[in-house]
Amino acid sequence: MEAYDQCLKTMFGLRRFGIKLGLDIITQILTGLGEPHKAYRTIHIAGTNGKGSVASMLAGILQTAGYSVGLYTSPHLIHFNERIRIDGRPVTDAEIVETYRAIRKVQEGDREPTFFEFTTAMALQLFKEHKVDWAVIETGMGGRLDATNVLNPEVSVITNISLEHKSYLGDTIAAITHEKAGIIKPDTPAVTGVQQAAAIEVVNARAKEANAPLYRMGPDFNCRRLPSGRFDYEGLDHQWKDLSTNLLGRHQVDNASLALAAAELLMQQGVAVEEAHIRTALSQVYWPGRLETVCEEPRIILDGAHNLKAAENLSRYLEETYPDKKIIVVAGILDDKPAEEMLAALLAVCHRAVITSPTINRAIPSDVLARTARKFVDTIDEVPTVDRAVARALQIVESDQVICIAGSLYVVGEAMQTLLKMGLMK
Repeated sequence: MEAYDQCLKTMFGLRRFGIKLGLDIITQILTGLGEPHKAYRTIHIAGTNGKGSVASMLAGILQTAGYSVGLYTSPHLIHFNERIRIDGRPVTDAEIVETYRAIRKVQEGDREPTFFEFTTAMALQLFKEHKVDWAVIETGMGGRLDATNVLNPEVSVITNISLEHKSYLGDTIAAITHEKAGIIKPDTPAVTGVQQAAAIEVVNARAKEANAPLYRMGPDFNCRRLPSGRFDYEGLDHQWKDLSTNLLGRHQVDNASLALAAAELLMQQGVAVEEAHIRTALSQVYWPGRLETVCEEPRIILDGAHNLKAAENLSRYLEETYPDKKIIVVAGILDDKPAEEMLAALLAVCHRAVITSPTINRAIPSDVLARTARKFVDTIDEVPTVDRAVARALQIVESDQVICIAGSLYVVGEAMQTLLKMGLMK
C-alpha cells in the first residue's frame, strides 16, 4: 500500500528531531483528537527491564477474562504495526494511514512531534476507535516526561531500575528512579520490583507525595520458584500454587509476580478477573524475540538482551540450559549501552562470536564492537550487516551447537526478517 509506506516514511523521518521529553505536544494532539485516552481504562508500565513481558501478561489476563484490550509497546521487531495491538492482533495498514491523517489535521504545536509522540497518539486514538475496555501502555523512555504519561491509569507498574539513557534520565539510580516513578499518580495504586535502597527510597517518596498505595515485590508479594520450573505466588489477597508461564528464563517469574500483583489490585477494584483466567493467560503468553527458540535444526535462540541486566539474564539461562553445548553468539549493540560489560556477560558462555551492527544510526560499528569482543573470546567473525552475520553463523554452526542472536531488539528484528526469507522460521 503506497499510502501506508509513505506514512511510515514520514513518521520514521521524525526521528531526525531526536528525543524530546515533555507532555505539551502530545497533550495538544490528544486534545485535538478529542482526548481519546479517556475513553477506556488503562494500566501504565515503566522500568528498565521486563516492561513488555509484564504488559503482555496483563493484556493476556484481561483478554482471557473477556475484556477487549489494547496493547502499546516498543520497539517493533519486523512491522511497525506490532507496536499497536487489539486483542493480540496488530492493527491494519489502513488503520495506520487513517489515524496518521487524523493526527496531521490536528497537529498545531510549536514543533514537529517526535516519532514516539506521534506513535503514542496513534495508539491512543486507535484504542478509542476500537472501543477497547482496557489499554496496557508501556512507556518509551523514563516516565515522568514520557509521552505516555498523559494517562490516569487504574494501576501503575514500575518493574525494576538499572542505569540507562543517562544523558536523558540522569546518571544515578536515584535520578533514573525519579523519572520512572513519575508515572505514579495521585490516589492510584502502584506495584514495583525495584530492589536497590536508593530506588526504594525514591519510589516510596513519590508514592507518599501522591498518596498512592505502594506494593513492593518482596515485602508485599512474591513468587517462589519450584524445582519443576513452575512457581507459587504469594500475593496481596491470594495464594496461587503451581503456576507456569510460557516465557522462558528465571527472570520471567519476577515479571509474573508484578503482573499478578497488578491483577490483584484490579480485582480489588471489581474487575472480573479470576484465577482460571490468570492460569490460562500465563501459560499462553507470547512475547516474541525474548528468549524465543525459532528453529530447532540448527537450534536458534533470539533474545533482545539490550542492556546489562538483560544480558546477564540471558547468560545465566544459556549456562543453565546448555551446559554441554557450544554456543555461537551473534551480537550487535547500540552506542548508548554498556557494550563492554554486556559482551563480558554474553561471551562468557560462548565459544565463538559473530559481531555485527543493525541498520540504525545509534548502532556501534561492527569493527569497533569486535575489538571489544576480542577481550572475551578468541574466535571472532566481524560481519557488518545482520543478514550476513546470520548467514555466517549458519555457515559455521555444527550439529551439537546453538546459535544465540542478541544484544539489541534491532538486531533481533533484522535477524527475524533474514530467517523468514531463508524459511528457517514461520
